[in-house]
Amino acid sequence: MPEAQRTTGPTSYASNGDFCRIFQEETDSLYQLSFLLTADCDTAQQCFVSGLEDSLKGSRVFKEWARSWARRAIIQNAVRVVNPRPMEENVPSSFNSSGRTLIAEPVEIAAILDLAPFERFVYVMAVLERYSDQDCSVLLGCSRRDVNAARIRALQQIGSVMELRIKQQVNVGSWKPVLDHNCRAVLELQLATRLATLA
Repeated sequence: MPEAQRTTGPTSYASNGDFCRIFQEETDSLYQLSFLLTADCDTAQQCFVSGLEDSLKGSRVFKEWARSWARRAIIQNAVRVVNPRPMEENVPSSFNSSGRTLIAEPVEIAAILDLAPFERFVYVMAVLERYSDQDCSVLLGCSRRDVNAARIRALQQIGSVMELRIKQQVNVGSWKPVLDHNCRAVLELQLATRLATLA
């Protein structure tokens, strides 16, 4: 019978510097996550910064888990700020009811941003971030059935938008998160300030 190997070295935990480095190196990706969840630039900034603060002040995590922990901190902050709730049974989707024009974003991003808040959170968490239904239900404070139903509605709505797009035969380009100069400057200043306090 093979003998189990024991780890004799100390476990490496993520430091504040590790989290600052992650937020600095992955600013675009983390901001994109925050923006897709909140569908609002100012709220996305707030959740990004709060995610950094929570990562620095939160529980110690293994260094290998720091990147996923940073993403989870942003998701948790977005849930707190937006408070997405499941739709009641038989209530129609709010597809394109916002009336806003999302010219700056490609159709794929606009389709996600146009989802109702709960469906948008479920889609981003379950489909894009690959969280399990159980994890989604715990983070969103709802049942797994609510998560499953919201994912189906989101996929149907996004599928309808993409089908219309294909019929219009418009080329789709790659999208990078829209971080305007002022937004980037604010995020970089906050990261620089945090790094300076660690030095």
